[in-house]
Formats: sequence, structure tokens, C-alpha cells
Amino acid sequence: MSISAIVTAAGRNSRMQKDQKENNLEIKNKLILPFNNSTVIENTIDNVLSLNVDECIVVVGHYKDEIMEAISKDYDNVKFVANNPVDVGLSVSLLNGLQNTGSKYVLCVTGDQPTVLPETLENIIQTLLNANDPDNTVSILRRRKTGLLDTAEGLGMPFAMNRENLISYLENENGNMNPILRKIFSNGFEFWGIEEKNELELLNINHYKDYEYLLKIKSQQSDYTDIKKL
Repeated sequence: MSISAIVTAAGRNSRMQKDQKENNLEIKNKLILPFNNSTVIENTIDNVLSLNVDECIVVVGHYKDEIMEAISKDYDNVKFVANNPVDVGLSVSLLNGLQNTGSKYVLCVTGDQPTVLPETLENIIQTLLNANDPDNTVSILRRRKTGLLDTAEGLGMPFAMNRENLISYLENENGNMNPILRKIFSNGFEFWGIEEKNELELLNINHYKDYEYLLKIKSQQSDYTDIKKL
């Protein structure tokens, strides 16, 4: 079955920028901050490309030029698409990516998720593809429970589902993903929560303190795949 990955990298960076200003730091988009010998966004792309996906679509918007200039690697299987206009919500960025691929299923990841391991992303994909009815299933990184879920509260990305079904829920939306996921859940889709391999996979790099914490843990253990308690 065909499956593509959509990586969203089009956000305003407002919370990180506010923290950088308050701490007299150089203003940089969080996606191009150094991590693991490259950048946050490149690590996310590398993790996705290590999977057996047909292609990877990276959606850019705000800070497009800054992000594109910071990506030093030559990616053969990556297509960059730009939001126009740029001042849109995550759901619009995701829809833009979905409209630039024809795969039956999609893995949706945000660019600031470099710690979500390839093994976990692969588990998300395989859980979807092995479901009794993949077209009416959402496989997603858990936030509370694992296995068959009884709520979509608190859920976000990464997740995988049928592309056309997802498009139908994103059209005419312009906001965050959790309200949309709750709507999908309420319409009878089965949600399967995938357990993380370590707690860093649940870290959202929204504030500068999140980034500092990530670097601290990384410096203490070069291979953090076995971390369970932080």
C-alpha cells in the first residue's frame, strides 16, 4: 500500500521567539536550532526518510527562506511546498501537503518532533495498515492511554490515516489539529494509541526551556533510545 509522509514546518515560532527575546538570545526559528549534528528539522526529516514511505512532503510558510537556507542536506525523496498565504493554521499546512501527494495513506509529523524515533513512526504506520479497517482507523502517538482509545482528547501529531478521509475533515478548517481529531473520533473512526519508546518522544519543543532540556538529556546520554524515566 502506498504511504507518504507530511512534515509541517510552517509555524509562526511565536513562543520560542518570545523566550529568545526575554533571554537576550539570538532570534532563530526553532526548526533550525542545532540538534544531533544538524538541525531540528533535518533530524525530523531523516527519521521519516528512514521509513519505507513513498515520499516526504515538507510544508513551509513562515520563515520559509530561513528554513530552506539552513537545510544543508540534499534530499532526493523530499518535496518542499509553500503555503500561500503563509499566515494560516496547522490544519491548512497539513491540507496543503496532502494535496501535493496521491498516496492512499499518510503519516503526519510536525517538524519540531526530532525525538520521535523511526521505530515509533513505523509502529504508527504498521498499526494503521494492519487494522481491520485501515480506511476508518487513526494510528497516533499516545498522550494518555495506549491501544484502542476511548477519547481523542489531548491528541495531536504524529498520526497516520487515510489521505482522502483526512482531506475531507481539513477542508474549510483553519486551526489546530486536536479539535479536528476529536471530530474524526466522534464520527466513529477507531483510534489506536501507540506507546513511545522513551519519554523524550512526548516532548514538544515549544519553548526555549524545552530545547535546553532536550540538549541536556542528549549530552548526558548519546543514545537516548532506552531512556524511560527522565
